Parts: sequence; C-alpha cells; structure tokens
Amino acid sequence: MLNDFPKNFVDNIEKKLYLSIKEKTDSVTLNLEKVLKAFSDAHLNVQHFSSQTGYGHGDLGRETIDKIFADVLEAEKAVVRVQLVSGTHAIASSLFGVLRPGDNFLSITGRPYESLEEVIGLRGIGQGSLIEFGISYEEISLKNDGKIDFVALENALNIPRKLIFIQRSCGYSWRPSLSIDVIQRICNLCHKIQPDCICFVDNCYGEFVEKKEPTAVGADLIAGSLIKNLGGTIVPAGGYVAGKAGLVDQACCRLTSPGIGSKGGITFNLNRTILQGLFLAPQMVSEALIGADIISTAFSDLGFQVLPEAGSLRSDLIQVVRIGDPKILQMICRSFQEKSPIGSFLDPIPAPMPGYENNLVMAGGTFVDGSTSEFSADAPMKPPFDLFIQGGSHRSHVKIALIHALSNLFQAGLIKLPQNV
Repeated sequence: MLNDFPKNFVDNIEKKLYLSIKEKTDSVTLNLEKVLKAFSDAHLNVQHFSSQTGYGHGDLGRETIDKIFADVLEAEKAVVRVQLVSGTHAIASSLFGVLRPGDNFLSITGRPYESLEEVIGLRGIGQGSLIEFGISYEEISLKNDGKIDFVALENALNIPRKLIFIQRSCGYSWRPSLSIDVIQRICNLCHKIQPDCICFVDNCYGEFVEKKEPTAVGADLIAGSLIKNLGGTIVPAGGYVAGKAGLVDQACCRLTSPGIGSKGGITFNLNRTILQGLFLAPQMVSEALIGADIISTAFSDLGFQVLPEAGSLRSDLIQVVRIGDPKILQMICRSFQEKSPIGSFLDPIPAPMPGYENNLVMAGGTFVDGSTSEFSADAPMKPPFDLFIQGGSHRSHVKIALIHALSNLFQAGLIKLPQNV
C-alpha cells in the first residue's frame, strides 16, 4: 500500500472532484462558442494566416486578429502584438500610454506584482519609471482577509485619480484573486464618483476562467500575455491590450511611437498560431483549473495551507501552497522539473531574475520558454515559502508531476501518510 500511496491518493482525489471537474469541462463550450462566433463574424479564412514584412502597414491578418480578440474580450478595441515581450511589457505600455506628468494613479490591490515595482519606481532609479516622469503613485492595502477595502477606496476617491490599478491575480501574495463580480463592483464605484477615472486591470492568468472578462463589466483597459491563457500554450511570444479604443491607441503609441500606434508591427508569420492558440485556449484553461483543484486537494489533505481551496470560486489559474520549508519547496520544484517535457534533467536552483527583488526558484520545462500556462511552479525564496503553481495543458501531466513530487517527499520522510489512505 505504501508503494502505491501517491498514485492511489491522487486518483482518489480526481474521483472525489467529479462534480467540480464536470463543471469546469462544461465551461469549455461557453468560451469556445464565444471564440467561434468571433471567428465567424470576422469571416476568418486561410488568407488571414499570411503576414507582411517591414512596417506591416495595412496587414489584413493582424487587423483581423485584433478584431477577433476585441470581440472575444467584449472590448471596443484590442491589439495583439508579438512585439510585447511579456505581460509586464503590455501593462507598462498601457500605463505609460495613458498617464501624463502630474497624474495620480492608485493601486487598490496593495503592492503590485514584483516585476512592476521598477516600472512604477518603487525600487531602482534612473530607468525612466513612472515616478521619475512625475506621475504620483499611491496604494491601498487589502484587508486582513485579502479582500478589497471598499471603504478606503471610496475615501481615496475624494482626490482626483487618473487611473485605478486593479491586479486580478494574486501575484506573489497570499490573497484571493479578484472575481469578475468584485471587479465590476470596483469599476462601478470608481465611475460613479469619478466618471473619467480609468479602471485598468492586469488580467494575467485570468482570461477564460470566468464567463466574462473585465472589459465586459466596466474595466476601461486591460492587458495580458499570450504565453499565458489566451495563447493556448502554443503561441511563442506576445501580449495584448484591450478596452476603450482611445486608451488602446494611447498604449500602442508607447509600444511603437506617436503617429504609428496600432498601425504598425508585423506578426512574423504567426497569425495561424495566434488564432489556433485562441481556439485551443478554452480547453487548456479548463484542464489547468482541474489540475489546480487536484493539487489544492492533495496538499490540503497532507496538512498544507492552500489558496484557493478546491471547489471554491477561481478567478485565475494560480494555485498557492504554503510550504513553510525551503527544502520541501525545492524538492517539489525539482520533482516537477523532472516530469517536464523539456529540460527534465535540469535542477531548479534559486537565482536572481530581472525585475524581481528576491531570488526565485522556478520549475517548468516548457516548449515556449517561460510559458507558465503549460505547467510550472515558482516561488520567491523568502518565508513563508509559498509555492505558486499554474497552468497545465492537460490534467494528466499535472497528475504525473504531482504523483512524482509526493513520492519523492514521502520517501525522503518530508510528508506523512494521510489518515484516509
């Protein structure tokens, strides 16, 4: 029985989660219908797979992709560009695009994700941060339960704010990710008090997790990465910005230049891949969510704190496990790496990464380098040693990696056999 423990343990969890798995599987149909309608409305055909060279002026394929993404995200306009190197780049282009010297912007989800700290100017000097350009920044801490402090937000709106920054995902924080209902409530309150205030949402990891996107419930502008949800694990690079047309254009003027905006930027013959990735994305997101529930239940049953708990509402792909021990954390990452399709022989060790303050340990041998949607785990090496697990193009891969990690931990004497096994 001891030798069979990890596999039987995980298989039983999957059986126990039958209703939750069915619900997530059923959600694929809704999101796929949304994608298919956008394809149909754009009269998508094989000629749109062609890409131009040079400036890319009048690129029919690129313009069709932009229209399709706008329809899927229920936005006035969207731009999808492989020139956006990351979600952070898409967010930075948006912030620099719409903010001007003297403007004030307010983060209402506490300190933003670590890679944005230097964009804002919270650490590092001389790089041309927002603060260095005379844009003031303030933040409202989340309440002790990790939820939005709406009283503090309402009080903060007594001062004119150009932009409200909303981070949908938990980032590297122990807090619930924001649901679409909460984002709608935030936008409604901000626009009621300050109608011209821009509600901006960092949408990374959130696309297709719920039935609607932030742009459908009052967000003026959103941004994200194509090597996360919407790329369907096959798009090799890029990001997107979507929302009100004028704001999207302003963001594009920072990505390219004023006068060019969204009219330039070739797609390097990736049109078919981008569109096929979007077509696959609903299925991939569903499988990743199922994998997250299995991981959450497994570690919870073993006595670890998890966020969110299996079966609770999810608004992004991230599963957090409070490991509490750097040795256990690194063994899990090593085990996940050993069951990765690429670089399985590599040993993840803590190391510095551009844009991050702390050393990170990262596991994820992915076909697209850094594609956290394929299945990966990473953690800042600081107490309480929370492990952030995300992605998984199919639950079978997640299960294989999880079983391997639990087996290694059990054999090393770092976890005990659960009472119910």
